[in-house]
Amino acid sequence: MTVSRLTIDLAALADNWRALDALSDCETGAVIKANGYGLGIAKVATTLARAGARRFFVAVAEEGAAARAALGPGPEISVYSGHMADDTEVIAAHDLIPMLNAPEQVRRHMDRLPDHGFGIQLDSGMNRLGMEPPDWAVLRSTVLARAPRLVMSHLACADETDHPMNARQLAEFVAMTEGMDVPRSLAATGGILLGRDYHFDVTRPGVGLYGGLPFAKARPVVHVDLPVIQVRDVAAGETVGYGNTWTAPQPRRIATVSAGYADGLLRAMGPKIDLYSGATACPVVGRISMDLITVDVTDLPEVPDTLEILGNHQTVDRLADAAGTIGYEILTSLGGRYAREYRE
Repeated sequence: MTVSRLTIDLAALADNWRALDALSDCETGAVIKANGYGLGIAKVATTLARAGARRFFVAVAEEGAAARAALGPGPEISVYSGHMADDTEVIAAHDLIPMLNAPEQVRRHMDRLPDHGFGIQLDSGMNRLGMEPPDWAVLRSTVLARAPRLVMSHLACADETDHPMNARQLAEFVAMTEGMDVPRSLAATGGILLGRDYHFDVTRPGVGLYGGLPFAKARPVVHVDLPVIQVRDVAAGETVGYGNTWTAPQPRRIATVSAGYADGLLRAMGPKIDLYSGATACPVVGRISMDLITVDVTDLPEVPDTLEILGNHQTVDRLADAAGTIGYEILTSLGGRYAREYRE
């Protein structure tokens, strides 16, 4: 094997959905945007549908079309970006539910697809997507008369359980939706973990399905194994990699593996991470380059053909911490050079 292998554990994905569903005091949907968080929207969507999900959420209409091709008729597919100017044909052809974000989107949808289903996204304080309270107050009665499929908002700080923004947004969402007979949704993964007050009628887990925090009990879904290209002996005082950033303090054995930042293994991770042979940690030394990573394998009795960088011993969030980012970015940055394998 000359390219790295990315293995996606679909059974773990389904188990994570079931676990979050068990925590949700309502219907549980699934967020499959960004090509199923980089893992392949068709495989992800069909796996979650078999697990029991009947509502799916994507970022843009084109993703919705791909999801519909995989899921077939029946499951509801909502589009967070709403009804954009060029989306009408895609929405209609693939039976998508645009989550209308602004008065102009409401007007566009009512004009172009007056008999087609839709949802509403409200801004409860994140200032990103959704109608603000004054606009909603004007349009509420007109919109509700058309029976939206879902009214939703999004929490800004749900990963921080004690953040005061959570209670503030909950109160704002309740105030904006009080008295309506329409399904409501506020919680993604973090919101589910905040408790039942945040669940309403539909939850929308995303990153927790794929093994990411804040769902600490998630099973790992993504495993990445990197092939060893070469092993060399390095004398004390010799350096490894670009910039001479690592110097061998004593004689060491260094393995060069086939992967780098072109594969989504960010340069900033550098010496803050390990690769694994079984349960044995092998520290990365020197800089991660575009295609190669160098690893200290001195303590291994025998160097294997591959070393693991992501899986049971090192999570997406551990890699993210080392790079100064979040698990979402690691998942969605995994490049196109991997040999992908799906494990049921």
